[in-house]
Amino acid sequence: MKTSYTRGSRWIRLNGATIGLWIVQGLLAALFLFAGVMKLVLPIEAMSGPIPLPGAFLRFLGVAEVLGAIGLIAPGALGVLRGLTPVAAGALAIVMIGATEITVLGGSVAGAAVPFIVGLLLISVVYGRRHWLPAQARTRGLDRSDGSVLDHGVGRTV
Repeated sequence: MKTSYTRGSRWIRLNGATIGLWIVQGLLAALFLFAGVMKLVLPIEAMSGPIPLPGAFLRFLGVAEVLGAIGLIAPGALGVLRGLTPVAAGALAIVMIGATEITVLGGSVAGAAVPFIVGLLLISVVYGRRHWLPAQARTRGLDRSDGSVLDHGVGRTV
């Protein structure tokens, strides 16, 4: 299924992969928005688990998850700074690595499957939206046809 529509003066083509990525991003954003808000509004005592984490760290994770949820949707939906979407997904994937580790250390190996799968979905968003990254970030300045290296500080070749 291919569909085209315009946003401003740009044509945007939607295919199955693009629609699938948007669905995954929306579900992940809802998950992280819910989890982040809960970490911000619940009392610290109510969030105690098998491995105790400091209250300030839990609040920090809540803020990071809410900002990550916004970063999964807003840049692409608004068409502004779209490169933030794969960055947000990558940062949330790192959070999920920690969540998987804490779940395993807490004694629930089977329970670690959920954060592990969420992390894999986040990595798929990073991969699927890698073309939204600026060209300099994708090539790291080493993929120039003339063999020169891009100086990221000022954007010129050396």
